[in-house]
Amino acid sequence: MKAERLLQVILAPVITEKATFIAESGAKPQIALRVASDATKPEIKAAVEMLFKVEVESVSVLNRKGKVKRTGRYMGRRRDNRIAYVSLKKGQELDFSEVN
Repeated sequence: MKAERLLQVILAPVITEKATFIAESGAKPQIALRVASDATKPEIKAAVEMLFKVEVESVSVLNRKGKVKRTGRYMGRRRDNRIAYVSLKKGQELDFSEVN
């Protein structure tokens, strides 16, 4: 996989109560990341390993549909999101401050 593509796969970390709870709990640390809508599991794994220099055990992907919202008489829709839950191997830790 090309490095250019891998740099476009990860968009942002997900910072919610659920994501924080998952990151801090258990023996198997996980991180939640917002990824490109066409990203595959091998691409996500390679991108995380390249950017953060950690070893990834597994990747789970969730497609979240955008909510329908209303403004007056007009209906709108938020964009769909693709969330990746990345499990790190034992002893691995991710620090967002040390990104290349």
